[in-house]
Amino acid sequence: MSTTTPSPSERYRASAERAAEAKTHLGAFARTLSFELDDFQRQACKSLQEGRGVLVAAPTGAGKTIVGEFAVYLALQRGLKAFYTTPIKALSNQKFTELTEKYGETNVGLLTGDTSINGDAPVVVMTTEVLRNMLYADSDTLFDLGFVVMDEVHYLADRFRGAVWEEVIIHLPSEVQVASLSATVSNAEEFGAWLDTVRGDTDVIVSEHRPVPLWQHVMVGRDILDLFAGETTFDEIAPAGSPAAAAALPLAPSPDDASQRGFEVNPELLTLSRAESQLNFQGRFGHGGRSQRRQQRQRYGDRPQQQETRTAARRASRPQVIASLDRQDLLPAITFIFSRAGCDAAVAQCVASGLWLTTEREQGIIAQRVDEAGQDIPTDDLEVLGFWSWREGLLRGFAAHHAGMLPTFKEVVEKLFADGLVKAVFATETLALGINMPARSVVLEKLDKFNGESHVDITAGEYTQLTGRAGRRGIDVEGHAVVLWQPGTDPAAVAGLASRRTYPLNSSFQPTYNMSINLLAQFGRPRAREILESSFAQFQADRSVVGLARQVRSREESLAGYAKSMTCHLGDFTEYARLRRELSDAENFTSRSKSRARKSLNEDSLSRLLPGDVVDVPAGRAPGFAVVLSSDHSSREPRPAILTLENQLRRIGVDDLEGPIAPLTRIRIPKSFNAKVPKSRRDLASSVRNALRENRPPARGSSRNTDFGLGSALQNQEKKIADLRRALRAHPCHGCSEREDHARWSERWWKLRKETDGLVRQIQGRTNTIAKTFDRVCDVLSAYGYLESTADGQHRISTDGQRLRRIYGEKDLLISQALRQGAFDDLDAVEVAAFASVLVYQAKREDRGLRPRMPSVSLETAVDIVVHEWSALEDVEEQNKLPLTGEPELGLVWPMYKWARGRHLQEVLSGTDLAAGDFVRWVKQVIDLLDQLAKIPGLDPRLARLCAEAIKLIRRGVVAYSTVG
Repeated sequence: MSTTTPSPSERYRASAERAAEAKTHLGAFARTLSFELDDFQRQACKSLQEGRGVLVAAPTGAGKTIVGEFAVYLALQRGLKAFYTTPIKALSNQKFTELTEKYGETNVGLLTGDTSINGDAPVVVMTTEVLRNMLYADSDTLFDLGFVVMDEVHYLADRFRGAVWEEVIIHLPSEVQVASLSATVSNAEEFGAWLDTVRGDTDVIVSEHRPVPLWQHVMVGRDILDLFAGETTFDEIAPAGSPAAAAALPLAPSPDDASQRGFEVNPELLTLSRAESQLNFQGRFGHGGRSQRRQQRQRYGDRPQQQETRTAARRASRPQVIASLDRQDLLPAITFIFSRAGCDAAVAQCVASGLWLTTEREQGIIAQRVDEAGQDIPTDDLEVLGFWSWREGLLRGFAAHHAGMLPTFKEVVEKLFADGLVKAVFATETLALGINMPARSVVLEKLDKFNGESHVDITAGEYTQLTGRAGRRGIDVEGHAVVLWQPGTDPAAVAGLASRRTYPLNSSFQPTYNMSINLLAQFGRPRAREILESSFAQFQADRSVVGLARQVRSREESLAGYAKSMTCHLGDFTEYARLRRELSDAENFTSRSKSRARKSLNEDSLSRLLPGDVVDVPAGRAPGFAVVLSSDHSSREPRPAILTLENQLRRIGVDDLEGPIAPLTRIRIPKSFNAKVPKSRRDLASSVRNALRENRPPARGSSRNTDFGLGSALQNQEKKIADLRRALRAHPCHGCSEREDHARWSERWWKLRKETDGLVRQIQGRTNTIAKTFDRVCDVLSAYGYLESTADGQHRISTDGQRLRRIYGEKDLLISQALRQGAFDDLDAVEVAAFASVLVYQAKREDRGLRPRMPSVSLETAVDIVVHEWSALEDVEEQNKLPLTGEPELGLVWPMYKWARGRHLQEVLSGTDLAAGDFVRWVKQVIDLLDQLAKIPGLDPRLARLCAEAIKLIRRGVVAYSTVG
């Protein structure tokens, strides 16, 4: 391959540029590095040096954090402050450690929700929420701020926390330069254009190049096969050109994506896939299929059985996968398993298999570091934390990494892995959110995950984020992404995922109560609306309106042509078409009414069930008699919890019913009942049997309501249909010889009219969307008295409103209402800690059960107040079409109460499903809330003192030990 030799003038110019750069801050910074800057890094750093903001979008592992580190360097050289923000505490801890090693303890601070170290330092690492809170509080810490680094800025697409990134970008003083670091997104230019609008000059720098080539594989049994035929790396399979080229592709990856761009899937994998399909076809319909189904019916009865997918390849066990990677020199590896229990099980399986990945020397180093990490943990807590099994796995070179682990344990794993001492980590996807933990190989066990509601396929963006960890710059010549072959794996679909590595960045911004009242206090209502309309969410909506308006104009022209084609010489065919459509709608409505009514009545009957009701469930996973353990009144689709006569805990929904469900009889559920204790379940099931014997229910199905109250309604509907048919026959156009031809043009007209009207509604809905939501939020705040109207028609923040300004969290208004209604008044410090957990804890829906008895009368009263306030608030939010505030959760009250009273961790977690890491995380969030409350100006001094005292009570043991990373 020939290269063009630079001309003498070009060589001279390049030499002059290098000499000039060497005299700048960038030149001095570059000399501190052990490697040459890449072009995109140099370009971004130059932009910062010249006073412009930057958006850097590059693949994981490309080195974009160097740009953030240069912003920090520039700030120190110019005598200014720099804030380095991250989305998660673990990443903040990691960055704090790195910057402290480089610039010294006196120059670097750390601020997270529960940790404050040297907060007045010139360089402060913090979570993005901390900076948002500073901006609203007009903190003195912002003085002399010159640079803000927003690491993982693509997190603004997160539907729960993403709005915080936009708040920060909008509210930062104009003189602050912002360095935004993002994964490769397909609409980087759009995001950059918005940054340019709200922040001033912002350069968009996109790199598509991975410094370490990434190879894609599929592991079949113990064999690792290439996904693509030929020598095809990460850079080659990407869409040609800029991210905009990728954006032009369909949103969902297609199995044909790779082949359409000329990349052939490995024929060996395609042959295996066809063989597997043929094997399963024969199993269902070939020889033996009928007898096999007969055997299943004999074994299971007439219940339908899910057909197991058979595979032509024997799947390797987890230890065998790691051993295969080790033989091919592909360790260290991160295996992503979308389950905490799966990660822990994988380590246990590898240990049980007798596999060792470490040398005696490495084991000595690991043992020393692990024992140092555990020396400050109380001996009684080591067992409940799983310390010894964790230690055994680490000594062999294995570890899990997930949110249920103690933060300290995760940090030890991260450091041992980074130093090459731990060779195989089994992790959930949270590890992919920016923690600097690269590996030689990344393994994906499955290409689907449970998202909290159902199993869904991972997206191309998620695939990119996960596999991006493979390949350590400066260590590995190449990285490897390995997908394990599962029954039903489609190699073409995997290739489609691997060849689509970009994804769009879409705003999740919504005005909250706290955000709105802070904007009102600082800027007034007119200016607040303008600020909200400058959000990325509105920017995207406005851009989409341009395209929608173009579509509307085009469709209106088509509608005029359709109207001309359906003109009839006998009469008004538009009126005739309207009658035909009304008749069709009426007939369809009649056929749908019964099924709609059935579902509605079923939902209503479920929502009316009360704890202690004995019911007969006709279908689903738990057919038969059962007792209701907890109601589900608030849900749109009620799913009350039940206990079956077989002692199984289940939830029932409309899919389990054949008609409305009603109690057969009732029993009393003892206050001491604990659904997690088998004996309690057995005793309660026995009570149900006794009640059924004493009060024999009607025969199953004899009381089913099949009419659903629709008889008279259906009669009226049939009369309407008959009237429409008569009107249709009497219309002049009914006798037209070209009637059906006109009717076809009419149907096209009505269909296009409906679509066009929908587009018009979209335009109306997207115009000033954010400001309209803000107005509705203000209406709620006014209704609650947080905003007061003045004589000149303006709004003034009330005393309670000023308090709301300092409460940050998803339940901000509910917390303020709890304070306002005196929920904290009769509580002591221990009870304050327990009650605060009600306002921050979020249980999984399936973990919600009976309301537990509170530890004290005072707590019972406080909980009653907050539940009542939440119920009223939900009604107001529904009326104003606002997102609903989450229900207060009581599942952490007892553990927090025991912890605040000084009980051991084992006793605190006994009888709960909480992992130690989860408990520590929730305690830290409680500490964060209590700290917010204690600092509210004008708060009752007694309550402020109790909040501070409660923090001391719960910041102990493993919680205190896990505070600083």
